[in-house]
Amino acid sequence: MRLEEADIAEKRVFIRADLNVPMQDGQISNDARIRASLPTISKVLEKNCAVTVLSHLGRPEEGKFDEAFSLAPIAQRLSELLSVPVILLKDIEQSKTLSKGQIGLMENVRFFAGEKGNSDELGRRMAACCDVFIMDAFGSAHRAHASTNSIAKHVEVVVPGFLMESELKALNGVVQNAKTPVVAVLGGAKVSSKLTLLERFSEISDKIFVGGGIANTFIAASGRGIGKSLYEETMLDAAKKLLSKTDIPIPKDVMVAKSFDSSATAILRLIDEVHEDEMILDIGPVTAREWSSTIEESGTIIWNGPMGVFEFDQFGEGTREIAEAIARSSAYSLAGGGDTIAAIDKYEVSDNVSYISTGGGAFMEYLEGKKLPGVDIL
Repeated sequence: MRLEEADIAEKRVFIRADLNVPMQDGQISNDARIRASLPTISKVLEKNCAVTVLSHLGRPEEGKFDEAFSLAPIAQRLSELLSVPVILLKDIEQSKTLSKGQIGLMENVRFFAGEKGNSDELGRRMAACCDVFIMDAFGSAHRAHASTNSIAKHVEVVVPGFLMESELKALNGVVQNAKTPVVAVLGGAKVSSKLTLLERFSEISDKIFVGGGIANTFIAASGRGIGKSLYEETMLDAAKKLLSKTDIPIPKDVMVAKSFDSSATAILRLIDEVHEDEMILDIGPVTAREWSSTIEESGTIIWNGPMGVFEFDQFGEGTREIAEAIARSSAYSLAGGGDTIAAIDKYEVSDNVSYISTGGGAFMEYLEGKKLPGVDIL
């Protein structure tokens, strides 16, 4: 059943959203996840429901209140965006005091003992306070927690929210009905953390462009020197196997430095000329241009991770060129992951990326073909 089909008018509704936004000095530094939750929340408010929104924030010690992880700033921002008062609820049962048409934001669900353990008792406590449960937290759907899973076992009406629907539609589209050729762009530090995703991409993609520490492992697996670059020696055999069955181009040139810091001098090297005392921190301009050309001519693009240490401007040109190529392409582009979203923001290409997922781990696990507890309950 979809939200638009459910009979929710004037009911008590719990919405599990993903409001785990980045914070800096107690202030929200990016409210994109809050904004992504608005369509579902607004729709439920239109139905004159008593609305309680649930979310986690950060990683506080479970079962203990910690002011540093309070959702008070999020309640304030949500109120501003909705133009209605948002009551910060300190306890689950306090949600029963909400009148029809009112909205409350439950304090950080990780302040409640049993949340991360998917406690059935905590799930029942939450379920006893609502008639309808809406799962709209795709970014938390890969976790079997009380507020994403066990609550749904005890509520009669359980439906996905609009954000959850759009996430699943976008992900299913690239997995099941992608327009060819399909190009995957995958960055990150470790092959080991993305090996399953690499194997999955090898099945659904025509070409995989790799960056960061992942690229270094593939460069080493191809028999080339990488100096003192970050790589995983234990993953060389896995990388060689993937290279033998998948089109994973090795960079022709790279940007290197003798130290890893924001003031390091960037040096351009051909891939076979990296010195022993140098580390690879970005793809080079020739590589970026060639990969960009392929990306622009593709039918579908899946993007997860930067091409280098883009936080340092002198090692961000590879990521910038690839990001701009994705934006220029007429292909359907799907992007996800924290670093990917940070790069999208830095290079201001969000308007030209077809779909930007709010999920990080959930995004990767769904593409890997894993079952997500927060999706299965639907």
